[in-house]
Amino acid sequence: MLPHDRSSFTQGLEVSDGTLYEGTGLRGESLLRATDLATGQVRREVRLPGDLFGEGITVTGDRIWQLTWQEGVALERDRETLAELRRVEYSGEGWGLCFDGTRLVMSDGSDRLTFRDPATFAPTGSVEVRAEGSPVEELNELECVDGQVWANVWRSDQIVRIDPASGQVTAVVDASGLLSPQQRAGTDVLNGIAAVPGTDEFLLTGKLWPAVFRVRFVPA
Repeated sequence: MLPHDRSSFTQGLEVSDGTLYEGTGLRGESLLRATDLATGQVRREVRLPGDLFGEGITVTGDRIWQLTWQEGVALERDRETLAELRRVEYSGEGWGLCFDGTRLVMSDGSDRLTFRDPATFAPTGSVEVRAEGSPVEELNELECVDGQVWANVWRSDQIVRIDPASGQVTAVVDASGLLSPQQRAGTDVLNGIAAVPGTDEFLLTGKLWPAVFRVRFVPA
């Protein structure tokens, strides 16, 4: 278990080269932060303009993409400095984002995942997510791992594993019970999945949570 900034309305979480990147939301409070995973020291942090509500993030080489919720723009940033390089418009809402090594995978709160070009952010396809034939909606923060997509389901303690080729849910993780009753006070929903490279472990946290948990998933 690692400490977590209780003021962070976590929207995106990712580990790359020993750095934990976290994007947060709320207008006037949204930011992108890079933290040393080993020491917990904040290396750098940038705030979004007050009119933007930050959402999911993902690292693509020497760049970072950061979504906004209802503003319809994705921010491309320099990974080293976190400086904004350009903005690209998209339709609909932005929720979660991950990079599978070839393409971006984006959620918008519906039962659909949209695939995008990592250089241009242009859509290249989509898939509808189903569990036993039923739509799985409110897909939130995403993590791409080994050809699969893990997704928080908003307002629940469930994390689902999705086959992006078919849209089928192939596993469900019950992440309830991470917070003690004392820790739960004043927190919001579970949101934030980051695979720890070179291991079978993940980091999990939530909006306004006091801790980041290092876990192994045991599918139900």
